[in-house]
Amino acid sequence: MSNTRIASTVAVLVLAAGLTGCGSEDGSGGGGDAQTGPSASPPVRAVQDAYRRTLAADTARMTVTSKVVADGRSLTAHGSGVAGLKDGTSRVTLTSQGTTVEQRVVDGVVYQKPSGKDRGAVPGGKTWMKIDLRRLAGKGATGRSSVTDPAEPVRYLQRVGTGNVTRLGTSTLDGTRTTHYRVSVPVSALTRGDAGRAQELRRQVGKSSLPLDLWLDGQGRLRQESVRLALHPLKQRTPGHENAQVTSTTVLRFADYGTDVHVTAPPARDTADVTDRLAASGTGDG
Repeated sequence: MSNTRIASTVAVLVLAAGLTGCGSEDGSGGGGDAQTGPSASPPVRAVQDAYRRTLAADTARMTVTSKVVADGRSLTAHGSGVAGLKDGTSRVTLTSQGTTVEQRVVDGVVYQKPSGKDRGAVPGGKTWMKIDLRRLAGKGATGRSSVTDPAEPVRYLQRVGTGNVTRLGTSTLDGTRTTHYRVSVPVSALTRGDAGRAQELRRQVGKSSLPLDLWLDGQGRLRQESVRLALHPLKQRTPGHENAQVTSTTVLRFADYGTDVHVTAPPARDTADVTDRLAASGTGDG
């Protein structure tokens, strides 16, 4: 297995579409004074409230950047689009290594439209691949799926317990005053309730919890989330490379809360359902 393939595998396992950042601390959006918002509350309460306050905004623009480094080689992916934070509807354009993929999520179904050299990967001469997340979950393949709900990182905030939050100060991100917190969340929070995948990730990172950095605006809403992981690829997944260290850095940003989000599924005649193929392959990355 090539080094690039190792990086790609880890990116899929850990980051995916909704968890996919270089270590920039730039934020986005405007308005708000953190001193009158979350910083006035105890750290745990502020972060726990951020889940409710962020979802109450209903919609947002989002950007996500992911960088994975393995054996001196790196894989970087960038994405931008809009998300319905309550229902998981989203439209995101993802770019990595010269390949662009348009992704839509509607009613728990993911549609991906690759371009360039990967366009021929869609079966039957169709233009869109269809992945039904519910069916994939029923087949036990969600732990390795390369597609997720972009709002999923917001839901990590539900798992924050007492004593797991530290307030680090304030920052101005693109003109917005924010409060910076470091949060410890269980590894299981990153794996959508998939116990097998959680165990696998714990073996890779060597711990049961992970630190996340959050920046909340003056209204207590999430503006930026950053996570950096150091992993060791699993022996059965990457023979001969299990001792290599792989680092993964992700930054997710929200802006323009309340923006218009109108996403529809592509015409059925243009889609090819690859759910069963992904489940059978056991990789979830096509």
